[in-house]
Amino acid sequence: MTRTVRDEVIALLDHLGMTTIFGNPGSTELPMFRDLPDHFRYVLGLQESVVVGMADGYAQATRNAAMINLHSAAGVGHALGNIFTAYKNQTPLVVTAGQQARSILPYEPFLHAERATEFPRPYVKWACEPARAEDVPGAILRAYHVAMQPPYGPTFVSIPVDDWDRACPPLSISRASQQVRGDSALLAEAAELLATARKPVFVVGAGIAIDDAWDEVIALAERHKAGVWVAPLAARNGFPEDHPLFQGFFSAFRESIVADLAGADLVLVLGAPAFTYHAEGEGPHLPEGAKLVQIGDDPSMAARLPVGLGIVSSLKPALAELLSGPNPIARTAPAPRPVPERLPDAPFTDAVLMQRLAAARAKGSVIVEEAASSRGAMHDHLPILDRDGFYTCASGGLGHGLPAAVGVALGRPDDRVIALIGDGASMYAIQSLWSAAQLGLRNLTIVIVNNGRYEALHVFGRHFGLQKLHGTQLPGLDFVGLAQAQGLTAVRAESAADFEATLAKAFAHQGPMLVEAVVV
Repeated sequence: MTRTVRDEVIALLDHLGMTTIFGNPGSTELPMFRDLPDHFRYVLGLQESVVVGMADGYAQATRNAAMINLHSAAGVGHALGNIFTAYKNQTPLVVTAGQQARSILPYEPFLHAERATEFPRPYVKWACEPARAEDVPGAILRAYHVAMQPPYGPTFVSIPVDDWDRACPPLSISRASQQVRGDSALLAEAAELLATARKPVFVVGAGIAIDDAWDEVIALAERHKAGVWVAPLAARNGFPEDHPLFQGFFSAFRESIVADLAGADLVLVLGAPAFTYHAEGEGPHLPEGAKLVQIGDDPSMAARLPVGLGIVSSLKPALAELLSGPNPIARTAPAPRPVPERLPDAPFTDAVLMQRLAAARAKGSVIVEEAASSRGAMHDHLPILDRDGFYTCASGGLGHGLPAAVGVALGRPDDRVIALIGDGASMYAIQSLWSAAQLGLRNLTIVIVNNGRYEALHVFGRHFGLQKLHGTQLPGLDFVGLAQAQGLTAVRAESAADFEATLAKAFAHQGPMLVEAVVV
């Protein structure tokens, strides 16, 4: 029997473990799904940005590239915000989109994509519209390999609608490395600097979680009695925040970082750039006399390093080499970070919410966050304690967190997943609630932090000295009503006691549940 392009692609996806497909189909995509095998799963999102956000969370949770199917140019356009976020998150995705039939492309038909491969750039690592139908399976395989090569990221393949039923020869499936090993001489130099430093400080970023180097970084910090900080705006957790060596979180401002590093003579940055800034700053990037070593798998990150030594390497093998380096000189460990006292119930602020949530969650719970104005309260009162216990958006855009939480819950069905989402941010992808309800995610609890405004803009308004802000108030939103209309159980809490009681119900509920927490 003659095999088709569709037969070869489905066999390839099966081989790669990509049997969950995220999409919102249109006419130019439908032939892909003729006779889809029963063990494949199609996850429908009601808007393409939701589709990409769910796939992003799922790919991070499962540590494998996720398959996405979008609708031609308009669908890709809707999805671009979260494709940008996936690029910044270093999430491996294979994004496909429909294209009109090859025979009518010269006539600019309805629903065709003009210069399809250029549209998602520069936020995909590779893009292709195959020259022939029979090249489609090979293009998807290459897209997978590129997505899974460090630094991970999304790739894109545009597929004409009439390609799927064309005859296709068998695809030979190649393999490719998914790790970068750094220069041993440079790593030996870094190990020597680390062993002889008087007061080394570590700065950990998302790369620790991406490379699953949790155990190695803990062992290295303990061996060298190094204080550990979290890099500015880190999208994943790289160190247990209840560990005695944990020191806190860097802000994204140059002067503040230099102040926090006071006294350090060696700064070892792992899986993050040195450094991500949110506003202009002045002066040096490091305290006087301090040296810097940065290790990460992105060559461009090393190329833009303002000072110090940049080593391009995956974190797991690099940390193994550092652990085998010279014994450190005698040092005294830094003092542990103070543990905050229990806050009073009133007023019901985001800080109280975070503290009560920390007390109520089960061990091993996962936080997916997109509540930017409450991140400081989260850092102070909701410590992330476990490997792969935290996911957020690395791009600064909105509309990722809520669908990503659905994807994480889908990819980690045995873990309690708590979506911690701001009221403004949630409205960028509120359709995600429908997908959560339809999937029947028993492990997902959604907490909407409702302060009735874009609070992050108020913070920056003060930074810029603005006396009056426009377009920042959000009156009249009913998140309980929005959730119930999409099939979710939902409850509103307006006090700390209400919130604690509601959380207990949500964690015991056999299905996804939303808690709207109204804070001052």
